[in-house]
Amino acid sequence: MKKSIFSKIFGGYILIIFALSSLVLIFSFRTIKSHYINTLTNNLENLAFTFKLSVTPLLKEQRFRKLDELVKNLGKNIDTRITVIAPDGTVYADSEKDPKLMENHKSRPEIIKALQGKIGRSLRFSTTVREQMLYVAVPIKSKNKIIGILRASLFIREINTLLNHLKIRILQIVLIIILFSLIGALIFSRSLSKPIRELADASQKIAHGDFNIKIFLKNEDELKELADNFNYMTEKIKTLVTDLTLKKEELNGIISSIQEGLIVVNKEGRVVLYNESFKRIIQTDSISGKFYWEILKSVEISELIKKSINEKKNLSCEVELNEKMFLFSITFLADKEEVIMFLHDITEFKRLEKIKKDFVVNVSHELRTPLTAMKGYVETLDGEVKETGKHYLDIVGKNTDRLINIVQDLLLLSGLEEKGIKLELETVDLNHLVETVLKIFKQKAETKNIKLNLISDGEKP
Repeated sequence: MKKSIFSKIFGGYILIIFALSSLVLIFSFRTIKSHYINTLTNNLENLAFTFKLSVTPLLKEQRFRKLDELVKNLGKNIDTRITVIAPDGTVYADSEKDPKLMENHKSRPEIIKALQGKIGRSLRFSTTVREQMLYVAVPIKSKNKIIGILRASLFIREINTLLNHLKIRILQIVLIIILFSLIGALIFSRSLSKPIRELADASQKIAHGDFNIKIFLKNEDELKELADNFNYMTEKIKTLVTDLTLKKEELNGIISSIQEGLIVVNKEGRVVLYNESFKRIIQTDSISGKFYWEILKSVEISELIKKSINEKKNLSCEVELNEKMFLFSITFLADKEEVIMFLHDITEFKRLEKIKKDFVVNVSHELRTPLTAMKGYVETLDGEVKETGKHYLDIVGKNTDRLINIVQDLLLLSGLEEKGIKLELETVDLNHLVETVLKIFKQKAETKNIKLNLISDGEKP
């Protein structure tokens, strides 16, 4: 399921709030506990030094019974356990237990520290009272000699009770802060996600073709700038789409008005565009999405299209479709790897071309017979006329030969248009050919003051 921008923002704030709250709780609990224990330790040190003044005289006089009574009274009044211990670890007095029944305390960590002349501190489990306790031990000296140890201690259960109460209060405060933070995060997330949601909805409407949508935001920030740019972009897209639609309609109108058949085929061979003339030529209505070989059922055309796509070049050929002749032209589009094909109906052109060809052949044949007869008569008269008339007879003979040559050339040109005609190559005397041409055009050139000269090295080709 796709997550909304609101759920992502609000979810992120929730994670941050709970992470920070957890860190605050952990560090505050540890800091408060450490601070409270340090405060209690300092208080126990002060009490120990205060009791030390009352305990020292009795310890010097070795009045241990009186010392035990004093310790029990003091411990009861201040709710603190007090113990007086000999340098060898023997317990002289204790506010909670009978000292005679207590074990040697020389191995206790706070006692070891006090026997070194320092203040001993320890937070540990008491094997005597079977509970966690906080200990502070100070040395009792006489003439720079340690004559005993005064130890004051508190039950940790009392400390834990107070700390638990503080934890509950801190937790309540943190929960209230979390509640207000979540409300603030909710409001902020909605204010941030709402314009983004509006932009998303607007873009979706634009994607479906609605370009009249507008977004208006009140806040003067980056989102308002984004909304203004979005509105400007929407107007530009609307203008472009309108222009493209008009151009598309214009193009479709042009394509539809083209008399020649038009078809566009992509690189896979599918038809992507065609006009009505093409449908009329191939006499089918089902074209869109089909392959060209399904529509143009001509091996020659299919091979030509395939060749154009593979070789990426323009090709053309004449083909017969539905008893008509067409000039099939293919243009390859390199950018899209598509081909545009035009079918020009050349049936009428071919018919007229055949008529012209037949006319030329018929006229040539009709002219050749009288010209041949004229040539025969000229040759016959050549021996009968006088010398003065031979000049004119030669002119008639030469022009008759020219007409016969023209007729032969027409027949030759007509034959060259036939397929399968092979050229017959032969060696000619180039100098003689040029001299003949010069003689033919010499008289016309002189009338126009043009002088024709043949420049040759004299060698025959």
